[in-house]
Amino acid sequence: MKLRVGHLSIVGKRDNNEDACFVDPQQRFFLVADGMGGQSAGERASSLAMEIVPQKLQLIDYNRASVEQAIKAIDDSVNQANYEIMALGELDAKLKNMGTTIVFLIQVAGTMFAGGVGDSRVYLLRDGKLEQLTTDHSLTQALLDAGTLTPEEAANHRFKNVLYRFLGCKEGGQGTTPTQVQPRVGDKFLLCSDGVTGGADDPVIAKILSAGTDPQKTAEAIVQAATDGGSKDNITGVVVFVEA
Repeated sequence: MKLRVGHLSIVGKRDNNEDACFVDPQQRFFLVADGMGGQSAGERASSLAMEIVPQKLQLIDYNRASVEQAIKAIDDSVNQANYEIMALGELDAKLKNMGTTIVFLIQVAGTMFAGGVGDSRVYLLRDGKLEQLTTDHSLTQALLDAGTLTPEEAANHRFKNVLYRFLGCKEGGQGTTPTQVQPRVGDKFLLCSDGVTGGADDPVIAKILSAGTDPQKTAEAIVQAATDGGSKDNITGVVVFVEA
């Protein structure tokens, strides 16, 4: 199978872009990060994650690694980034309490692994149906899972953007529990920061992915839809098409 990819990251209505993304030149893995901590701190956290995680992921044997080996390598890479972000935050007062989300899509020995830490997301569009492959590590999602909030209440809840897990905190190094997907021709994946979902809901995302024939133009269309939908954040999307 062949992968084609498009990506776009914009400042949006913020003063600076704390989002970052990484596309492996060999198209083995794709990453999105959304930094937090304000100004230089958020930018530093997300850029650090986009530096450390790819370095560690280079160690995977992408042709022969077992599922267990792949997951361990993924978790090790994310844990290393978490440790270094925490350490730098302790050393530099200007970077104290900085953090970042991270999501990934990684193809090892024919299997796709999708996961992350925080509230950035990975979606799969297959046969016209959109599925979120990641779980938001937000207080609102935790309340939703516990049954104390309805989906309608969760949409605008005051804790919607409060995370209990992200890179830069102790809980950030507790593993990623990736979803495993056997890719099919026609599958379309989206990795995105919450700047996308803050302006474009799932039906809008599904419609754009379904209509898309070029991954770069599709990524641009999703970012534009989030902008038009009133997103108040940085906006980043990486689109991956699986083709014959």
